Amino acid sequence: MDFRRRGRDDLAAGVAYGTRLPLNTGAGNLPGLAAAGRIDLASFVRTPFGCCAFPQSDAFRPFVSSCSSRLRGPGWKPGLVLVPDPAYRALLMKHDETWTHVLTVFLRLGCTSFGGPVAHLGYFHEEFVRRRQWLDETTYADLVALCQFLPGPASSQVAYAIGLRQAGWRGGAAAWVGFTLPSAVLMLAFAFGFAAMGGPGFGGWLAGLKIAAVAVVANALWSMAEKLCPDVRRATIGLLSAGVMILLPLAWMQVVVIALGALAGRFLLAPDAAAGVSAAGARLRGWPWLLLFVGLLAGLPVLAWLTTDPVVRVFETFYRAGSLVFGGGHVVLPLLESSTVGREWLARDAFLAGYGAAQAVPGPLFTFAAYLGAVIGIGPGGIIGGLLALVAIYVPSWLLLPGALPYWSRLRSLPAARSALMGTNAAVVGLLAAAFYDPVLTAGITDSLRLVMALLAFGALRFLKLPPWLLVILCAAAGGLLLT
Repeated sequence: MDFRRRGRDDLAAGVAYGTRLPLNTGAGNLPGLAAAGRIDLASFVRTPFGCCAFPQSDAFRPFVSSCSSRLRGPGWKPGLVLVPDPAYRALLMKHDETWTHVLTVFLRLGCTSFGGPVAHLGYFHEEFVRRRQWLDETTYADLVALCQFLPGPASSQVAYAIGLRQAGWRGGAAAWVGFTLPSAVLMLAFAFGFAAMGGPGFGGWLAGLKIAAVAVVANALWSMAEKLCPDVRRATIGLLSAGVMILLPLAWMQVVVIALGALAGRFLLAPDAAAGVSAAGARLRGWPWLLLFVGLLAGLPVLAWLTTDPVVRVFETFYRAGSLVFGGGHVVLPLLESSTVGREWLARDAFLAGYGAAQAVPGPLFTFAAYLGAVIGIGPGGIIGGLLALVAIYVPSWLLLPGALPYWSRLRSLPAARSALMGTNAAVVGLLAAAFYDPVLTAGITDSLRLVMALLAFGALRFLKLPPWLLVILCAAAGGLLLT
């Protein structure tokens, strides 16, 4: 039995593992043997009070002594030594998962994780902290904090970080593929079916999707405002940011608004308390990744201007979107809308229909990029165009995460950085508010019937806690019946 593939799964199910080792094996050798996979299945069971039972033999006495505990209680039998579960769990967590196991775990999550980035983080906590015990609470909280600090999709970055931690670079890639693939395939399928759905019989169906988008974005805006703009100063930053974007709906203005939000936060907001951080990633060298990220962010627009190659233009557009979106999820809407609809690469109705459909699929919302890449009127289009846009919007995360990990502990200890982040988050709420007004509200609500449907959908989502995927299906069906 390969311990690396089965150890944590079976431990979570209540089965502990022991070793068949020579009698002269000491406790110091166990982590090395675990890492090498030289662990065999044995009939050792977890006792009712959370300890692991081992044979009382010379091989395990050094390990028991290092744990400084010999316990007797419920489940104890003569000939067994009971070792506290945390000590044994620490041993289990020293070995690496295989990348194929990481892929399998995240593929299942990618097929079942509905509800958006906040819900995804809850699924991850249940799966990797409580059930599989790949991470402890502190390490998980630290990874989440880092990924929320960085631009890009927070839940996808957490998935990538967990895979990176468990099985190296191949594990990170496997985690991303597993978590992203199901929704990407569904969004590409929707892109291919969009032409058929655009016929006369499907006008109401598409109108229902736009109404669902109104309700979903309004709910996201409400939640983010409560969390990120809880006081007068941050609310003011958010409102001013929204006003600027409504009056000057330009793509480059979003970067200016985010920068001004950070500047306002630096000088007007008191930093929150710094949380404890872990040493994850301390052995990485971050600066080459950060240098590559900045080089691409600055160089791709120049290359697109010099070559006018449609492939380069598409890659640059989605790379920039992934580089400048703070907060992830719905916040990507204004950047993508201004970069595609604003350039007349795509009709507004097609954009909003795809965005509505993205609410009904599991996994990360950023796979909306796969739909856009497949249907926009520039670049290769189809499957190739969808994959190009999908990879481009995620490349910044792949560079920023390993680049920032080594410096995260020091950065979070700086009050100025925390204040600037608070201002940035408030400005992001303003960007989402401006996008909610135009194009979501102006395109989705064109008469009183649509307004009533949107209010009912928002109430079901906000107060009745209806799952977003179910809301999308109901809105599409109602649109097909009432708005055709």
